[in-house]
Amino acid sequence: MAAVTHICKSLLFVLLTLRIIPQQHCNYKMSFIKVDETCDFSIHNLPYGVFSTPDNPRHRIGVAIGDQILDLSVIKSLFTGPALSTHQDVFSQSTLNAFMALGPAAWQEARRVLQKLLSANEATLRDDVSLRSRAFVHQSLAEMHLPAEIGDYTDFYSSRDHATNVGIMFRGKENALMPNWLRLPVGYHGRASSVVVSGTPLRRPQGQMRPDPTQPPVFSQCKQLDIELEMAFLVGPGNKLGEPIPIDKAHEHIFGMVLMNDWSARDIQAWEYVPLGPFLGKNFGTTISPWVVPMEALMPFVLPNAVQDPKPLPYLCHEDPYTFDINLFVSVKGKAMEEAATISKSNFKYMYWTMKQQLAHHSVNGCNLRPGDLLASGTISGPDPESFGSMLELSWRGTKTIDLGNGETRKFLEDGDEVYLTGYCQGSGYRVGFGVCKGKVLPALPM
Repeated sequence: MAAVTHICKSLLFVLLTLRIIPQQHCNYKMSFIKVDETCDFSIHNLPYGVFSTPDNPRHRIGVAIGDQILDLSVIKSLFTGPALSTHQDVFSQSTLNAFMALGPAAWQEARRVLQKLLSANEATLRDDVSLRSRAFVHQSLAEMHLPAEIGDYTDFYSSRDHATNVGIMFRGKENALMPNWLRLPVGYHGRASSVVVSGTPLRRPQGQMRPDPTQPPVFSQCKQLDIELEMAFLVGPGNKLGEPIPIDKAHEHIFGMVLMNDWSARDIQAWEYVPLGPFLGKNFGTTISPWVVPMEALMPFVLPNAVQDPKPLPYLCHEDPYTFDINLFVSVKGKAMEEAATISKSNFKYMYWTMKQQLAHHSVNGCNLRPGDLLASGTISGPDPESFGSMLELSWRGTKTIDLGNGETRKFLEDGDEVYLTGYCQGSGYRVGFGVCKGKVLPALPM
């Protein structure tokens, strides 16, 4: 009987992911909150974030719907299902960590409740004027904060096109990919202290570099400041030290995704990265979007995984699709520009290694992951120049100019430049989007 149940559950998962039958969240097509077709925050999305307001500076958890935020601390008593009835206080916390730690049953139950409460034909919130006035905040009145306390941050290098482009630049076409790249999800352990929320300005870094290979290194401000178009996911339940997360369970530990700009000082990085990899060229700042889109909202946009040749070792193999059709854009606005210019149009579907593979690999040696850990994709580049995810590639290591229009060009970022990352999945008459991940370059401190 247990075997039959397992087979039925497996079949249901396959049917859902292949879109042969609709997922439950599609039962609610419209919300009583007005949502434009091009708005990122439809009832099909319902991303989680942490916000405060001028009249209430306490950090609290909210869900985005249209141009509003639903304050979950106000309506926590409405979560009365078996997974959440004894855990309602997770919605009174100042971060998402406690909620993420509860796991998939709680996440799914919360989503069902929220979609029902926000649906056009549900009266609980819609018709209670007093409750609505306390529960909803216009997004324009809110300040967004980091959605989680991020204990650890890991950056992968999982786009084959990006790795190939960078390899060609620095090692030549014959040695573009290192021997291990097609065998495992290459990554490095970063730092969480300088991960900041969208809208936080970052100062141009300084460090040691060697612009003239015939001369000794110099200390200077970065001259080749770059962006990296990335996405990242937040870990839900962790694992005990010494106990790996098997790949067939990896999705149970992936809560949701954010946009990410991993700012990069290319000239500092080029001098320091041998033999241990990035350090000061990366650790001065990483920006993430404030809204965490739950994985269940992304499942209608799942795609077949990249064909991997050679076939990975068994601990990295999974047949279920876990790659997603997420349209991604990078725009830059200089000080003299009235509007931002789009410099890259890419897609998350170009990734070679999946998030499940990244998570399984990260823990296979027994490394213990914890709720709120941030695992990033690495730069997302596609096969065409317009889909390159860094200025290093778009300018081909500074040998080309990037046209921003009206006579404005760049090879790398200038002081005062503002960078915007956006992304969304396109449904039929609705979007599941991520909002904006933005940051501004401030001048370096005087030397």
